[in-house]
Amino acid sequence: MTIFKQKKMNYSFLDLVYVKEDKTVRDAFEELKQTSQKADALGFTRYWLAEHHNMEGVASNATSVLMGFVAANTQKMKVGSGGVMLPNHSPLAISEQFGTLAQIYPGRIDLGLGRAPGTDGLTAQQMNENFMKNVHEFPQNVSAIQDYFSLANTQSKVRAYVAEGTNVPIYLLGSSTDSAVLAAAYGLPYAFASHFAPQQMAAAFKFYTDEFQPNGEISAPYKIACVNVIIGETNQEAKLSASTFYKMFLGLIRNQRSKMKKPDWSFYDDWSVVEEAQLSQMTAGSFIGDKETVARNLKQFIERYHINEVMMSCPIYSAEKRLYSMEQFASIMSEI
Repeated sequence: MTIFKQKKMNYSFLDLVYVKEDKTVRDAFEELKQTSQKADALGFTRYWLAEHHNMEGVASNATSVLMGFVAANTQKMKVGSGGVMLPNHSPLAISEQFGTLAQIYPGRIDLGLGRAPGTDGLTAQQMNENFMKNVHEFPQNVSAIQDYFSLANTQSKVRAYVAEGTNVPIYLLGSSTDSAVLAAAYGLPYAFASHFAPQQMAAAFKFYTDEFQPNGEISAPYKIACVNVIIGETNQEAKLSASTFYKMFLGLIRNQRSKMKKPDWSFYDDWSVVEEAQLSQMTAGSFIGDKETVARNLKQFIERYHINEVMMSCPIYSAEKRLYSMEQFASIMSEI
């Protein structure tokens, strides 16, 4: 049995609950249970689920429901949203959902908030006909959630009774500098989606760090970088596992979404020069290789951007190889 030293910095996991070819949504939920239990055993700080819609290969649609499932099947780590796409929902409904979870699993629930739709424009309109209005009112809606969680809200005419006083920590998510501005102004922890949009990460983290205003909950900037981590016993094995990951991103570029494909070397010959450049840009926040390679590159990344916490996304087909990547990642992070 592998024994890990006490961790020196936090490390976490992001799950989109991938639905794989030749498998069902129910299979994806069973794998979610196994993966989250593995993360709990390996000392991961938190396990977040990302809200997405209208994607055949992604089953993390009902974020708060799946959070309850994960929390019920794990013991120690925090469980949260990475994130709830707030323009799809009312602040009151989210406060009630997360307040309920916090009452059932006290001290274990995180609320990560994003302003993107997590889907295409047409689907976003079906989720909430006021979606664009809610995007513009995102700062006010974050404040509304803070109010619903506050004991000071007991005098309000509209209350989320189950949420009051539960102290659910709020994290702001972003893939550009926009959310960095709000996270800094509100003094909230900030998680950047460098696993699919790394281009503005450096600028966003710098602005957030420079402009951070303490709010009493955290006294200093707290930066979470979500990155793709695929670790194999060899670099070649990791590259083969990553072919699934690249095929998934290629589907986004081509607007050809599907279930997660099995790994195949031929995927590396399936794109044009222009598509290869796009893929390279989109997946720059990825660490792929054997343990030694990934450890070296991760350490450089953390030191360069002064990261407080690394959140692992592991988009590969094999459940066994995914668990292996998690084991190696936890081992690496325990040494950093």
